[in-house]
Amino acid sequence: MKILMIEDNESVSQMMDMFFKKEQWDVVNAYDGEAGLATFKAAPDSFDIITLDLNLPKMDGMQVAQEIRKVSATVPLIMLTARDSESDQVLGLELGADDYVTKPFSPITLVARIKALHRRAEVEPEAEADQGVGDFDVVTRHFKLSTKTREAFLDDQPIENLTPKEFDLLHTLANKPKQVFSREQLLQLVWDYEYYGDERTVDAHIKKLRQKIEKVGPQIIQTVWGVGYKFDDSGLDA
Repeated sequence: MKILMIEDNESVSQMMDMFFKKEQWDVVNAYDGEAGLATFKAAPDSFDIITLDLNLPKMDGMQVAQEIRKVSATVPLIMLTARDSESDQVLGLELGADDYVTKPFSPITLVARIKALHRRAEVEPEAEADQGVGDFDVVTRHFKLSTKTREAFLDDQPIENLTPKEFDLLHTLANKPKQVFSREQLLQLVWDYEYYGDERTVDAHIKKLRQKIEKVGPQIIQTVWGVGYKFDDSGLDA
């Protein structure tokens, strides 16, 4: 695995280099936002994971994330932030980060997050290869979804501009209509790891997913208070 680490704190980079080398991963370091973005743009297909600090000189992490997503909608991106405000973390997720880790963090935790995102990135193409052209993995009366084309439709209207994690989240929920998933279950199924912090990652993605669904039709992601979320389009028949 090849990692691009965009981090201005050299001591953090050096510490993580040791852990990455222990995993036999290659790492390229960039120490400001402009350099990190330029490094990625020079060879966007060569990186398996990007870790991106929020507070960077020359160009901050939010801007870098936005520019990275213009080049690649699928490269796994973990945002590292010393800020613990909900608004910063939610904004990072909304700009396309797949996950965030709050500083100070355990190197073992970051390695676990990287492994989880990499496993998801490898599994999805394998699943897509098994499908025929035009096949839909999920079909209900009002909804259909294809992992091959990464498309979802509500009453034949495309739900557009879904990020990779938003699509995975929708697929997980829709694959078992009316089943209630806790946030912890969704973190394990969609992000593929035991979660070490709060549950705002799920809530932020649900919020953005709902906004995109509501552009084409009624809401099909329901909150089950005190438990979690479920997919249910049966109410659209009324």
